[in-house]
Amino acid sequence: MTRMPVPPFSYDDAVKKVRMAEDAWNTREPEKVALAYTPDTKWRNRSEFLNGRDEVRDFLTRKWSQETGYRLIKEIWSHGDNRIAVRFCYEYHDTDNNWFRAHGNENWEFDAEGYMAVRHASINDVAIAESERLFHWPNGPRPVDHAGLSDLGL
Repeated sequence: MTRMPVPPFSYDDAVKKVRMAEDAWNTREPEKVALAYTPDTKWRNRSEFLNGRDEVRDFLTRKWSQETGYRLIKEIWSHGDNRIAVRFCYEYHDTDNNWFRAHGNENWEFDAEGYMAVRHASINDVAIAESERLFHWPNGPRPVDHAGLSDLGL
């Protein structure tokens, strides 16, 4: 099955692919999110290396059990025929109700059917006060009228 849009990406295709990924991740549904990746996908997430959808699903299950109140915004940085570079921020709190904003960059590579085959993510967490939070929408995808990273000065 094809996962539109597919390479080669126009700028508009790449922007759409970024928003689709953001919306999926904001569902915090590991099974659903993992389906966007090839069965043999290769990931580097911080210092963790993952191979295949099953490892991605297990990773996301662990991640979202620890990162409560997770809200994510992604923004395109650049793109090529089958690659997209993204910057992102997400906010979450831990089990002790300490809030964080994670800042990161991702490099993505897609197969011909539009599935992500490779993902490299570099991420830094910054402690924030709850009053410093900027992402306040209800659980689920970010509303269309909510500001993006550039608009928020991030």
